[in-house]
Amino acid sequence: MEEPVFESVRYSAPCEDCGAQLERWGVHGLIGGSLRWDVESMCSACGQTTADCGQALPYRLRDRLLTDHGPATLHVADPSVERVTLMRVLRAELGIGLTDAKAVLGQVLAGAYSGTLPDVEYLARKLRRAGVDAVATRP
Repeated sequence: MEEPVFESVRYSAPCEDCGAQLERWGVHGLIGGSLRWDVESMCSACGQTTADCGQALPYRLRDRLLTDHGPATLHVADPSVERVTLMRVLRAELGIGLTDAKAVLGQVLAGAYSGTLPDVEYLARKLRRAGVDAVATRP
């Protein structure tokens, strides 16, 4: 079984009930082959607590993770790898069409495809399962 991959971020936001500043914790992870995220918060002024989670990472949380940790980059060891295999995995895992997959393929082959570490590691694992030597790295 592959190791889970996590990134977390702590930030302040206004309380939805009283407006006071509260502390939030956001986590994005690759666990057991699935991407998950969650955000928890508690207001010290009014005691309001929230917990939210899901699979599709909200843009606000993604932006905070990328700001705090920096992007991870997907690298393919052999650029002459079967492009058909790469395209098939990219289309299936990213849910994109042929035109977008060609653009993403160009980014992957140039070492320019990036995102949060859990997102990029997820794609790297899918590519490795398809026989492509791929890794997620952080500069």
